[in-house]
Amino acid sequence: MVGISLLVGTLLGAALGVILVLNRPGGLRPIRWLYEVVNFVVNTVRSLPFIILMVAILPFTRVIVGSSIGTTAALVPLTIFIAPFMARLIEQSVLDVDSGIMEAAESMGATTWQTIRYFLLPEAKAGIILALTTSTITLISATAMAGTIGGGGVGDLAISYGYQQFDTVAIIITVIILIVVVQLIQAFGTWWARRARND
Repeated sequence: MVGISLLVGTLLGAALGVILVLNRPGGLRPIRWLYEVVNFVVNTVRSLPFIILMVAILPFTRVIVGSSIGTTAALVPLTIFIAPFMARLIEQSVLDVDSGIMEAAESMGATTWQTIRYFLLPEAKAGIILALTTSTITLISATAMAGTIGGGGVGDLAISYGYQQFDTVAIIITVIILIVVVQLIQAFGTWWARRARND
């Protein structure tokens, strides 16, 4: 569930992030109305806590996958939740790239796509890796909440056995699993980003 949501959410987030960088005022191809629309959508979705977003789009989820409960249904709100989050992080990573890189691309006659593909994104690689790491951890947290609609995973385990059956051991096990997984993901992401900077 995390893998699918992360993959689709990252692809959507990357597209939105590139639009925000490309079409912002002062960007490579400023298109104010497009930037404002995407910026508004990203900010709106990010302002909603996951549990509220999940409930708010239940009708939409039902239309997309034919059900509002279960693992498949949980994929829709998880993807919609993480995509704008990832978009903003990718935008920030690209904006942090030294402006001299963009000037070098322009002096070499690179097209807009070439500037993004071969100059900006590679230079922002370490930041994007850390953004992906943060998004993965955030998504794991949201996945746990998706257990409230039968989304499966450790959240469902904690609710079904820990909360509803008053099984303290199940809750403790869930907490330990989440802590270990997050620590491992963060350690790997930090190592990967450090390696990317040295390449």
